[in-house]
Amino acid sequence: MWNNALPTLGTGIAYRDIYRTDIFRNHSQIDFLEITADHFFDPKRSMRDLLSLLADRFPVIPHGLALSLGSADGLDRTYLKKLQAMVKEVDPPWWSEHIAFTRAGGIDIGHLTPLPKTRESLRCLVENIRIAMDTIEKPLILENITQTIRFPQDTLDEAEFLGELVHETDCGLLLDVTNLYINSVNHGFAPVDVVHRLPADRIVQLHFVGYYTDGETLIDGHAHKTNPQIWQLLYEVVRYANVRGAILERDEHFPPFDALLTELAQMRQIMKSRVET
Repeated sequence: MWNNALPTLGTGIAYRDIYRTDIFRNHSQIDFLEITADHFFDPKRSMRDLLSLLADRFPVIPHGLALSLGSADGLDRTYLKKLQAMVKEVDPPWWSEHIAFTRAGGIDIGHLTPLPKTRESLRCLVENIRIAMDTIEKPLILENITQTIRFPQDTLDEAEFLGELVHETDCGLLLDVTNLYINSVNHGFAPVDVVHRLPADRIVQLHFVGYYTDGETLIDGHAHKTNPQIWQLLYEVVRYANVRGAILERDEHFPPFDALLTELAQMRQIMKSRVET
């Protein structure tokens, strides 16, 4: 199994500075942290000290935002070197990035943009990922994003695209369960069917958070508590795959920290249920 060599980290939270004190105060209820790598590229002493404090207290997984693995322009080598230094400093069991592009024609477009699900897109991704993996010598796991649009030239479905990508690159998956559910509703497919068609041993880590609705469309705002449908899908994923870690994300409408601890405890029980069965 691909992920058998990786440690089981448990259930954790995406670090946000608004919760800095709460995270340290409740460290015994948080198994690990995911940090947005880009936020820690700042060379200021205060940021270096904070990163050191976090890494001393928790296992820390760097999560990149702007490597733009899907860019036909290739990778920004300056950005890649910053990411390499960050990963080396933290020394994590793995690091992660998005299956997306954030740059086109030399212009930073400022958000994660989905790719057409074609073999041409796969070839571009595979080449960029190989360069990233040659530079950063830690296992890389890849995150699925919300598919805000569907491309008429798509020739692969969600499971085929992800499955071929991890096979060609020898990467793992950071399965964002909320994104998968949102895509399934917005584009009309069964999320559990996708999960069961993915290679179980490549599903290393999960993301989860709530969504909201805009008419009949589901939106990933990272701003709401986890919905019942997401909890059920999380349970199905954990039953299927030997997941090594799950991260709760929250970027807006920050609730009291106890509300997040309640969600972490619920996720921890789901993770435990696989062991018990």
